[in-house]
Amino acid sequence: MTDETISAALDPAAPAADVIVPDTETADSAATTAAAPLTDNIHSQRWQSYLKDCRELVNLVEQLEVAGRIIKVTGLVMVATGIKLPIGSACYIPLQDGGRVEAEVVGFDGENLLLMPQSAVEGVVPGAKVFSLEIAETLPKPQFGRPPRRRAQDRARHFPVGDHLLGRVVDAAGNPLDGLGPISTEVTAPLGGRVINPLMRAPIETTLDVGVRAINAMLTVGRGQRLGLFAGSGVGKSVLLGMMARYTTADVIVVGLIGERGREVQEFIEQILGPEGLARSVVVAAPADVSALMRLQGASYATAIAEKFRQQGKNVLLIMDSLTRYAMAQREIALAIGEPPATKGYPPSVFAKLPALVERTGNGARGEGSITAFYTVLTEGDDQQDPIADSARAILDGHIVLNRTLAESGHYPAIDIEQSISRAMHNITSSQHQQQARLLKQLYSRFLRSQDLIAVGAYQAGSDPMLDLAIQKRDAINQFLQQDIHECADMQASLDLLANVVS
Repeated sequence: MTDETISAALDPAAPAADVIVPDTETADSAATTAAAPLTDNIHSQRWQSYLKDCRELVNLVEQLEVAGRIIKVTGLVMVATGIKLPIGSACYIPLQDGGRVEAEVVGFDGENLLLMPQSAVEGVVPGAKVFSLEIAETLPKPQFGRPPRRRAQDRARHFPVGDHLLGRVVDAAGNPLDGLGPISTEVTAPLGGRVINPLMRAPIETTLDVGVRAINAMLTVGRGQRLGLFAGSGVGKSVLLGMMARYTTADVIVVGLIGERGREVQEFIEQILGPEGLARSVVVAAPADVSALMRLQGASYATAIAEKFRQQGKNVLLIMDSLTRYAMAQREIALAIGEPPATKGYPPSVFAKLPALVERTGNGARGEGSITAFYTVLTEGDDQQDPIADSARAILDGHIVLNRTLAESGHYPAIDIEQSISRAMHNITSSQHQQQARLLKQLYSRFLRSQDLIAVGAYQAGSDPMLDLAIQKRDAINQFLQQDIHECADMQASLDLLANVVS
């Protein structure tokens, strides 16, 4: 039977003369067998066309978004109702001019959410809608193991991290500030890092050369250690940080400028880091004129970038200036949402945030890299008993104190070796090194305590052999502790000079 015969048989409008009707049973069975597959193909084509139309209609339907609305704006806090989001979630409020204000959930009061905006709230009207920025939770797949987004932090906003950030300057939201084009978002991570089991951390076993003679010899730093740089304003902490950023032997440098003057950002990049230093650095800038939420986010973002490099097995130097501004930003938020102050105006949440941020740095698990962190701590009126300074001193692995009296006398870097200490030094240095550092510290302290007697001529030589030696070594000790900003003193040179001074 030909194709024309089959088409004519299936078409009821075809003329009877064109239809050939077979008169044998064999022909009847053959016609039935040939018509069955053709009928199935027609039904299949009709269903495929129908499903295609359905898919097109589904694609035209917009996703259903659950929205709340703003019912109150007071100071730094916005109150939203009609939407349920966990604390720490990100959301946004569209404005009438086409822009939007992003905010974060920092608390709740009954069914109402307390939102802290990331920018100015100009343009927000009563009843403005609130939409979530949270990433939709994906279902787990057996072949891929555990679900990729199990924690609330993992379902929150992700920010760019990784090698493509090297040499770039970004703000607390990951947006470029250097005008070098957009940041690649292929590798991202949430702001909240995973807690490392303390028993899984690698111990501090190797020294880190920071290029500053007084620190290398007297306050030896270990790779993965966390130290605080305690200083008042105008004592030279930024210059000392810049020296360590240029001379420290690290694979990657992450700089977090949190709550400082905007002028310092450009100065730190151009004058302190320079082109060579910036090539292996990532700078996160959240200056004082941004919101308190962005200052908090900037510190967490800088830490998240350092954590990513540590996972890659790299040795990271994290410099954060300053930890005090981070605490002040948390104080602004906590007081705005009604948390009562506890110690000198600081709410309890401030002292819970500090260790949570600091403990994310340090050595990773065995086989991973390390994060050696330097945090600057501002002491109001050079008061070392400031609540933030006292809390930071307790959670850090050492502290370097800068003395204003030394700075005023032209002694730079103005490191007070009497009040400074490195808690990991005894584990990573030899006994001979420790004895030499202890002897120099004793001579330095003995001379300072008797300086007034020596100045007025009341001290007679020979009364105290230790003081006699201190007077003899005074110039050599001062020369040893001072260092020019453009001078790099490596570890071995620092130890050799220390041995010559105390010999």
